[in-house]
Amino acid sequence: MAQVVRGVIARAKGAPVEVVPVVVPDPGPGEAVVRVQACGVCHTDLHYREGGINDEFPFLLGHEAAGVVESVGEGVEEVSPGDYVILNWRAVCGRCRACKRGRPWYCFNTHNAKQKMTLEDGTELSAALGIGAFAEKTLVAAGQCTKVDPAASPAAAGLLGCGVMAGLGAAINTGQVGRGDSVAVIGCGGVGNAAVVGSRLAGAGTIIAVDVDDRKLATAQRLGATHTVNSRAVDAVEAIRGLTGGNGADVVIEAVGRPETYRQAFYARDLAGTVVLVGVPTPEMTLELPLLDVFGRGGALKSSWYGDCLPERDFPMLIDLYLQGRLDLDAFVSETVPLDGVEEAFARMQRGEVLRSVVVF
Repeated sequence: MAQVVRGVIARAKGAPVEVVPVVVPDPGPGEAVVRVQACGVCHTDLHYREGGINDEFPFLLGHEAAGVVESVGEGVEEVSPGDYVILNWRAVCGRCRACKRGRPWYCFNTHNAKQKMTLEDGTELSAALGIGAFAEKTLVAAGQCTKVDPAASPAAAGLLGCGVMAGLGAAINTGQVGRGDSVAVIGCGGVGNAAVVGSRLAGAGTIIAVDVDDRKLATAQRLGATHTVNSRAVDAVEAIRGLTGGNGADVVIEAVGRPETYRQAFYARDLAGTVVLVGVPTPEMTLELPLLDVFGRGGALKSSWYGDCLPERDFPMLIDLYLQGRLDLDAFVSETVPLDGVEEAFARMQRGEVLRSVVVF
């Protein structure tokens, strides 16, 4: 029988979010209902509210979440009621050409729940990234549930569902940072600082954090950056080169998603170095680079989508590191807020006052 829960929706472009009753149907074949325990307030949710993703309003926001499986539909074998899970927005199909080539993190046919959650008047909701976890319960595809150790705090564990995984994966999976490498991270919000942590986990020798906000740089230093650069005060490219023997960094991770910062990343890397774009650009942005420089500098220019993660592989491993005290996910939780605190949390995020606000239920 369908349930009615409280959830946060964006009803129209730019309008303040609202807490409203949301109808969650019973899970159908391949689906699961999850009782949400915590959900991070991610910049992607603000993009949805501002119409930056698409115009399929109203949106049920929230996607960076952990919780407990309440019920499952026919044919579900991945999880069972009572399992503690992190929700992910890339449920791999196992059948597309990427999956068949042994590269499921590039799956071209990821899936979501087939049924829609609705308002009480029957209006269908578009769940953010197919999850919609700013709600007491949500309906997802069972493959979007990744079982992890229940000893992990939901507020911390849920962050692997998007931003923290994106940054960690940009360093470890996409950038393939190795022992002794030099790394520069441009943009030290939640994703960029997660890339700092990922670089430290991978054994990087030099980790240079670049931002225009000294507060974010101080956080990056606490999380493992060996050097910081305020690019309002100095030329970021020259500063990075100066800290790497004049060569540039082996790996430069761009966590802003703007043409000007991407150019900085491109010229701040060593010859044959790697640039990883994990910051999300807007549709109208374009980039112009001399093709001879692209050819002559060699190396690799990569984009990192969800940190090139495979949730069933990466989430349990990272939670184990967290429980061992080797990965401080708690450091990313700046504050916890109630469900009706999302709009104010968006404002604090825009002002750069938090790494992550987390809604707890």
